[in-house]
Amino acid sequence: MEEANQSVVSEFIFQGLCDSQELQVILLLPVSILYLMTVLGNLFVVLLTITDHNLHSPMYFLLANLSFVDSCLSSVTTPKLITDLLKDDKTISFGGCMAQILCVHFFGGGEMVLLVTMAYDRYVAICKPLHYSSIMDRQKCIWLVLTSWIIGFVHAMSQLAMILELPFCGPRVVDSFFCDIPLVIKLACMDTDTLRIVINADSGLLATTCFILVLVSYTYILFTIHLNAKEGASKALSTCTSHITVVVLFFGPCIFIYLWPVSITWVNKFLAVFYTVITPLMNPAIYTLRNKEIKNAIKRLTNQHVNSRDNC
Repeated sequence: MEEANQSVVSEFIFQGLCDSQELQVILLLPVSILYLMTVLGNLFVVLLTITDHNLHSPMYFLLANLSFVDSCLSSVTTPKLITDLLKDDKTISFGGCMAQILCVHFFGGGEMVLLVTMAYDRYVAICKPLHYSSIMDRQKCIWLVLTSWIIGFVHAMSQLAMILELPFCGPRVVDSFFCDIPLVIKLACMDTDTLRIVINADSGLLATTCFILVLVSYTYILFTIHLNAKEGASKALSTCTSHITVVVLFFGPCIFIYLWPVSITWVNKFLAVFYTVITPLMNPAIYTLRNKEIKNAIKRLTNQHVNSRDNC
């Protein structure tokens, strides 16, 4: 009886990105390339930050953690999407579905808090430059990153706890390419209107709170830059522009999916692809192309490789 109460459904079926098998085959190559570029690009940023001593600062420590989280977030859903593009029967076990929900909210929630931490780091660097080294010391940076992981984990566990014991007895078709709570909860064999509001409020509250904190931080930063439009202002503005771009690209789809009252299937699928596939790729590209220190570090790494090859 307990097993029946937990779940009659042993697996779920993904509807996928579209109904056309031909279009899915066409999408296989670009999605695979995007995922490969995402993982390699983010891991490259992590390794570059670790190996180059000029990047051993709080900002790049946080950036390396962001890149690691992005590679993890993309790896939760994209490999399954790639393999399913070649299948007619796109199934996932009940346990696999719950694991996807847990990991998506774990890494997604952690990234939201990490983006707030990065905004705070830039606030201290630009608005309180004389106290930056004492405020953003190594120990505090580690604790801030740990806090982001802890909040992400607590958020993910709270989401999972609310749906894990729901009775699922059919239908079992999820109209997406991965298990997302708003879609999975519709399949429960009970009235979930109140629970859906609570779950969306949980995710929406975290996303909106983090987004507001980031906006407040960058408002202070831009105001400070405007008042002190002198030496170093263009560099600070360039760095902040990169951060703001990443924030908008990440928070925009999340807030829309969980807080927008009207659910439009193709829009939700597009946004889901955007924040699980596109955004994790764009983050390292944005920081690499707009950051002078990163570009210099790449040049140093390239020169070291050329010199070592010549010596051989």
